[in-house]
Amino acid sequence: MLGAAMSGGISIDFDKTFVLQMGIFALLIVVLKPLLFDPILKVFEERERRTDGARSEARSMQEEAGQLLRRYESELERVHRVAGEERDHLRAETTKLEAEILREARTVSNRIVDEGRKKVETEVNAIRFDLGRQTEQISREVAGRVLGREVSR
Repeated sequence: MLGAAMSGGISIDFDKTFVLQMGIFALLIVVLKPLLFDPILKVFEERERRTDGARSEARSMQEEAGQLLRRYESELERVHRVAGEERDHLRAETTKLEAEILREARTVSNRIVDEGRKKVETEVNAIRFDLGRQTEQISREVAGRVLGREVSR
């Protein structure tokens, strides 16, 4: 027997058990294919289809998010530009208003100072007039006392 195996000859017996095992194998394939293999393959295909669909949907959502972000950034830039222009406009307007208020304040203060000067000048003139009369009266009194008689104008 060892010599036969060495010479390269292998003998395979096809008996009834081999045929029975092949029949059972064929029967299992015929029975299990529609009951087990086909449903499992359908589940795998459905999972693959849904996965591809979810990936493509995620890709499109990512692209849409990118577009929204670009739109948001451009709108934000436009708002910053408009706000800057408005700020510059308000600054110019404020400077103009400030200059106008200062001009009016100077005018009013100059008018008040001029009125005050005129009033002071009027009062000084009135006081000088009164002093002049009083000086004249005092000098007459002093002269009358010095001379011992009343002095007339």
